Amino acid sequence: MTARTTRLSRLRRLTPGRGEDGASRSGRRRGAAPKVVALGGGQGLSASLAALRRITGDLTAVVTVADDGGSSGRLREELGVLPPGDLRKALAALCGDDDWGQTWARVIQHRFQSQGDLHGHAVGNLLIVALWEQLGDPVQALDLVGRLLGAQGRVLPMSAVPLELQALVKGHDPDRPEDVDTVRGQATVALTPGEVLSVQVVPSDPPAVPEAVAAVLDADWVVLGPGSWFSSVIPHLLVPELLDALVQTKARRVLSLNLAPQPGETEGFSPQRHLEVLARHAPKLALDVVLADEAAVPDRESLADAAKRFGAAIELAPVAREDGSPKHDPELLAAAYDRIFRMHGRIGPWR
Repeated sequence: MTARTTRLSRLRRLTPGRGEDGASRSGRRRGAAPKVVALGGGQGLSASLAALRRITGDLTAVVTVADDGGSSGRLREELGVLPPGDLRKALAALCGDDDWGQTWARVIQHRFQSQGDLHGHAVGNLLIVALWEQLGDPVQALDLVGRLLGAQGRVLPMSAVPLELQALVKGHDPDRPEDVDTVRGQATVALTPGEVLSVQVVPSDPPAVPEAVAAVLDADWVVLGPGSWFSSVIPHLLVPELLDALVQTKARRVLSLNLAPQPGETEGFSPQRHLEVLARHAPKLALDVVLADEAAVPDRESLADAAKRFGAAIELAPVAREDGSPKHDPELLAAAYDRIFRMHGRIGPWR
């Protein structure tokens, strides 16, 4: 038995779990709000959280920590901390719709504009890093920020150490379109003009945050995506303990697809190709539902075939904003998640 398997088994014993009647050993019964864990980073995760907080009060975000650009990259390089930017965005997405929540959401998202060293830094990034230094515990600090904001859920980093993203990219240099190069850094991978073939993280066996693993093991539903496929979604599958938890959890798993290919890393990708590259990086991962916007799926049969390889059904629903932008509408996405949880859940309905 490996050390990772031993740690995972220990976390499972510490996790409440569920009995055969659909109730958890912690006392949760049918009709209670589902325990949901959402994984991702950046704007994609924020969209998912803004929807999920509308349908459950038991929500945990597990956030990628490979960002190396902008304010996060500067703080990471200068102080050696986890990149706070995606964690900040997740906290902002969990803020309520009341005056308190929306005021704090704006405050932590505010960026300084100056001619000096503060230029481009987000207030929330500085607040998070300050509490990390004060408390010496990233999870405790994020929980404290969440309480300050009145966040409707919990935010956790996926790994306890900052990660470097590396990708094999064909045609990263337009002058050498057939060559395959190793491209380093999340910001560079996200904007590559070439075709991303695969990604990995450095270190290759990073430690997962125990609270994140425990949340996945105790969830009713795990939501993966939407978001930048190679730089925000797949990295969660490259943290071995977190992947083990995703494979072994009794939760149901839904994959939420993007509304359109992302310029750069997924240019020209069909919905089914997103599933194919996910399977290459995590061949043991099973899914229960693949959610996609009905207008973004030109070939439903091909998507259904790709989903079957994961053991998943597809659900098509209108989840895009009406303005035509490739962004999710929080209310429509919430309705789609709620319908999925009711139709496919083991212990629903929730309300």
